[in-house]
Parts: sequence; structure tokens; C-alpha cells
Amino acid sequence: MNELLVIFLYSLLPVLGTFAGGLTAEFFQISKKNLSLALHAATGIILAVISVELIPRSLNATTPWIVILAFVAGGVFFVILDQLINYMQVKSGDLSQSTAAWAIFVGTTIDSFTDGLMIGTGALVSINLGLLLAVGVVSADLPEGFATVAALKDKEIERKTRILLLISASVPVLIGAAAGYLLVKGQSPIVEYSILAFTAGILLTVTVEEIIPESHKHGEARLAALVLISAFALFTLISNYLPT
Repeated sequence: MNELLVIFLYSLLPVLGTFAGGLTAEFFQISKKNLSLALHAATGIILAVISVELIPRSLNATTPWIVILAFVAGGVFFVILDQLINYMQVKSGDLSQSTAAWAIFVGTTIDSFTDGLMIGTGALVSINLGLLLAVGVVSADLPEGFATVAALKDKEIERKTRILLLISASVPVLIGAAAGYLLVKGQSPIVEYSILAFTAGILLTVTVEEIIPESHKHGEARLAALVLISAFALFTLISNYLPT
């Protein structure tokens, strides 16, 4: 099978994850406790993706300082993006519901694109690595899809618009995957390693600044901690038994 087609198929996993999370918010009531547990599971898997796959592989570069700089750049990129989104959301209090919807849409879209970028670039290192990364980000996309639709419902955006925004924000993962594969293919390995480190920086920052605080809003502690460490261990187990 064509390698790019395989990468597109891998990228559909995060799309389905985001959409499934959104549909859950549309049709089912999820308790705050269960949402907290889901976010802790997502945190465990994302941390495993970063520490077990992305960083160790990135540091195979012959010039590791470039990779470390790319990692920092990923974190800085997310901080700047987050500030812009927060600014738009603050303004939405004085403007229209469409502005609030736009802010939510932009955040989910950028996250979707970087997921695809990571999958496409990772697949260049190893096709199985691309699959592992796709599986890893699905865990975060499920609660993200849920949170996105829940936020849109809170802003009283009509259902048809919510669904269209969710679909539109999910699709950029395919664009990111194609960019990660086509633009990096044939380049020096340092380019591949730098992009992996860049996405690792984004993932770590969004986990610490967004997912973890949200997961602790509802008082989950001991059980949530066990879920987090179990999710980390599960991804690590899969990573070790799926050769990459």
C-alpha cells in the first residue's frame, strides 16, 4: 500500500477520536468525575508519547542542541497561541457568540494540525512509529472533542454549527500529516528530529498548562493518579511490543 495513504489512514484515528468525543457531549451526560478520569488517562498517554518515543528518538540527532532548541520553540509557540486564543475569548464576552466559537475553533484546529504534523513526520522515521503516535494522540482527542462541543453548547451555538465546527477543526490533522510527510521527506534527519521535538514541546506545554489543571477541577485524586500511571504504562507496553 502507498506509504502516504497509510499515513492518511493513521491520521483518521485522531479525527474519529475528536468526533467521537464531540458526539458524546452532544447526546450523553458525562459526569465531572468521569471526565476528570478521562483527562488523567490522556495525560498519562501523552507523557508516555513524549518521554518514551519523541524525545529519545529526537536525541539521536548528531547535533542535539538544535533538537533541544526546537523543543523549547514548541513550548513557546503554544504559549503565544494560547495567549492569542485567550485574548479572543475575552473579547467574545463583549462581542458575539460567533467570536467565542471562532476562538474555540482556532484552538482545536491548530492542535489537530500539529497532531498530523507529528504523525506524518514520525512515519518517516518508522511507519510503526506513525501508528503509535496516532494511537497516542487519540487519547487526548477524545476528551478534547468532548470539551470543545461542551464549550460550544455553553455558548448556545446551535447544534448544526457545533457539528460543522467540530468536523472542520478535526480535518486539519490530514493536512498536517501530508505536510509532515511531503515537506520533510528527503530532508536531512535533523529536520525530522527537530519537528518531532517541536511537537513534543507543544504536547508537554498543553498537557501541563491545559489538560492537567482541567483534570483537577473536580477533586479527583487517588483513583485519577492510578488511571494516569496505568495509561502511561499501557502506552509504554504497546511501544515496546510494537517494533518501530
